[in-house]
Amino acid sequence: MWRLKIAEGVDSAYLYTTNKYVGRQIWEFDPNYGSPELRQEVDKARQDFWDNRHHVKPSSDLLWRIQFLHENKFKQTIPQVKVADGEDITYETATATLRRAVHFFSALQASDGHWPAENAGPLFFLPPLVMILYITGHLNTVFSAEHRREILRYIYCHQNEDGGWGFHIEGHSTMFCTALSYICMRILGQGPDENACSRARKWILDHGTVKAIPSWGKTWLSILGVFEWSGSNPMPPEFWLLPSFLPMHPAKMWCYCRMVYMPMSYLYGKRFVGPITPLILQLREELYDQPYEEINWKSIRHLCAKEDLYYPHPLLQDLMWDTCYVLTEPLLTRWPLSKLREKALKVTMEHIHYEDENSRYITIGCVEKVLCMLACWVEDPNGDYFKKHLARIPDYLWVAEDGMKMQSFGSQQWDTGFAIQALLDSDMSEEIGETLKKGHDFVKKSQVKEDPSGDFRSMYRHISKGSWTFSDQDHGWQVSDCTAEGLKCCLLFSMMPPELVGEKMQPQELYNAVNILLYLQSKNGGLAAWEPAGSSEWLELLNPTEFFADIVIEHEYVECTSSAIQALVLFKKLHPHHRKKEIETFITKAAGYLEDVQKPDGSWYGNWGVCFTYGSWFALGGLAAAGKSYNNCAAVRKSVNFLLNSQRDDGGWGESYLSCPKKEYVPLEGNRSNLVHTSWAMMGLIHSGQADRDPTPLHRAAKLLINSQLQDGDFPQQEITGVFMKNCMLHYAAYRNIYPLWALAEYRKRVPLPSAIM
Repeated sequence: MWRLKIAEGVDSAYLYTTNKYVGRQIWEFDPNYGSPELRQEVDKARQDFWDNRHHVKPSSDLLWRIQFLHENKFKQTIPQVKVADGEDITYETATATLRRAVHFFSALQASDGHWPAENAGPLFFLPPLVMILYITGHLNTVFSAEHRREILRYIYCHQNEDGGWGFHIEGHSTMFCTALSYICMRILGQGPDENACSRARKWILDHGTVKAIPSWGKTWLSILGVFEWSGSNPMPPEFWLLPSFLPMHPAKMWCYCRMVYMPMSYLYGKRFVGPITPLILQLREELYDQPYEEINWKSIRHLCAKEDLYYPHPLLQDLMWDTCYVLTEPLLTRWPLSKLREKALKVTMEHIHYEDENSRYITIGCVEKVLCMLACWVEDPNGDYFKKHLARIPDYLWVAEDGMKMQSFGSQQWDTGFAIQALLDSDMSEEIGETLKKGHDFVKKSQVKEDPSGDFRSMYRHISKGSWTFSDQDHGWQVSDCTAEGLKCCLLFSMMPPELVGEKMQPQELYNAVNILLYLQSKNGGLAAWEPAGSSEWLELLNPTEFFADIVIEHEYVECTSSAIQALVLFKKLHPHHRKKEIETFITKAAGYLEDVQKPDGSWYGNWGVCFTYGSWFALGGLAAAGKSYNNCAAVRKSVNFLLNSQRDDGGWGESYLSCPKKEYVPLEGNRSNLVHTSWAMMGLIHSGQADRDPTPLHRAAKLLINSQLQDGDFPQQEITGVFMKNCMLHYAAYRNIYPLWALAEYRKRVPLPSAIM
C-alpha cells in the first residue's frame, strides 16, 4: 500500500536540505502497510473514481487522507445538520457545520504542521520524466513495478472519450499530450494494439500525426529520437551570452520562461538525441502516416495542430525563426563560430548548475526539473549533478486514487497559509491549539533565510531573504503572494498567547518579508509574483510557445497585489514605525492599481484561480483592507453587482475553467454551482459589507455549503479550480476544505444570525 511520508530525508552527498526537510512530502510503497479494511477502502476509492472519471475529473486526493485519518484515529462525533427549505440558518447550525469542518481538517494536518495536497492536473508534466529516465537508463531503478502500475492508472483514468488527452485533465484532446501519453505507455511496456494505445494512435493519425505537435513536443520528440531537430525552430544557446543592455536579455525574461529555455537551448545546441532502440524505431513507424526517412522536416517547423493552438505566432516571429534557421544556425555550427557555440554551451550549463544548487535540485518547477536533469546527464552521465537530480525525483511524485502523477512542485506553504487563516477565523482556537501551534511552526520554518548564493544578480536572480515560496524552504524561489500570506499568518499569531500558538516570529524576520513585498511593486502599483516586472510589453510578440500566452516577461497580478495590501495593512497596525511612509505609499498605489485593472462588468481577471470569481474575491479583500467600501468606492459597487448577478438559483456560484483562456466570464454548464467558487464569492461580498445591506444572498450561499457537507465533515470534490498562465488548469485538492470552511467562518462571524436557544 502507498504511504505518504512527511519531512523525511537522510543527508548524503546527493541529498541535502536547509531546514531538516520541513515540508517535504514523498510517497513510498510499503507492501506490509494497511489492514484488509484499509486496503479495501483504497480499492473502493479507485473504483469510484474510474466509474465517474468523465464526470468529475480531478481526484478527491483520498489515499493520503485515508492514511492520515486512520493513523490519527479520527472519527467525526459532531452530528451533521441540514437546512430545510424555508428554514432560517441559526447560529448553532452554522457553528455545528463549521466545527465539523474544523475538526475534520485539523485531523489532516501533517506532523510538520503543513497540509499535504495534490497540486497537479496538466498532462504534459509526467511523460517527459518517464522519457528521460528511459533515455538515461534509470527507468527501472527509479520506477518500481508499483510506480509503473500507478502511472499507467493515471494515464488511463484521464484519457478522453475520443481517445486523446487534454492539455490538462478537464481539457479537450491535444496532439501534445496525446503523443506524450502514447509514448509514455509504450515505454512502460504497453503494446500499440492495446485498447488505450490503439485509441490514442488513431487520434494522432486522424489529427495530422506528430508532425503537427507544438514546439515543446517537437523538442521532446527530437530528444527521444522520434523527431528530427531540423524540424524544430532554433533555440540558440548564444542567447545566454547577449549583453545586458539589449531588450531581449535573459534577465528581462519571466523566470519560468527563462528556466525552461535555458536547458532546452543547451540540448538544442548539443543536438542531443537519446539511444535509438528497437522501441524508438517502432515509434517512428507508429506516430507518422509516411516513412520516417521521407519526411520533409524543414517544412513542418511551424506546423501546429489546431487543437493545441492558443497563441498563434505573429508573422514577425516566424520570419525571425526562419532567419535563424537559414542563416544563423549554419554559421554557428561551423568553424570558427562553432567556438562561440562551445562557449555558449559552457555558460548555459553554469547557469543550470547555479539554479540547481540554489533549489537543492528541486528547480523552479517540474518542466524545468526534467530538462535540467537531462542536461546534467548529457554533460556527464556519471556525474554528481545528475545523481543529485535523481535524489529529488520523489519530491515531485504524487499518488491518489486516479494514479501517480507529477506535481507542479507542491503547494505546501500556499495551502497552509490559507488553511491557518481559515482556522483562525473560525474562533475555535482553544479547541485546535495544537493544530495552530504546528501550523505556526511550519510557517516560521519555511521562510527563506538567505538570498541566492554568490553574485546572484549576474545569474539573473533577485533577493529572496524573508520570502516564502509556494512549497517549502528548500525550493528557494520567492513568490510575492506566498510571502504576503505567510506574513499575515505570522502577524496574526503574534497577537495570540504564545502558550497556545508558540513563540512569535522575530521582528527582523517580519521586516525581511516586508522588504520583499516593497521590492516587487511596479510603477503602476501592481505586484509581480516572482521578480520585478517592467520589461517591454512588445517582447511578448516573441513568445515561442503555441499553448501559453504572456509568458515571456513578468507581469503584475491582482491576487499578488491584494495579498500584499492585506499583509502590509496588518503589519502597519502592529509595527507602525517601520518604513511607515513607504508602506503607506505602497498601499495607496496598490489600491489604485486594483481599481485601474477592473473589468467593465465589475469583475477582476484571476490569474491563479477560476477566474473572475477568484480575482474578485482577492480584489475586494485588498480594497477593503485599504479602506475602500461600497459607499466610497465605485469599483466595490461594480464588483458587488457582478457577483450578485452571477449567483445561481441554488444560492451558489459556478464558473467554468473556460473563463481563463477565453478571458470572459463563462458559467458552468447546467446552472451548476461549485462550492469553492461559492466560498470565494461569499467572502468577497462579506468584505464589501453585504451583510449590512442585504444578507439574503449570503444566507442562500451558506445554506448550499451547509447542506453540501459530507458525513465526515469533508466537502465533495468538484471541478478544477486553479489555473496557470491562462490556459493550463491546476488541481488544488485542499481548496474544497479550506474555502468552504473559511467562508462559513466569515459568515458566522460577520453576518447576524438568529439563535435557536431562546
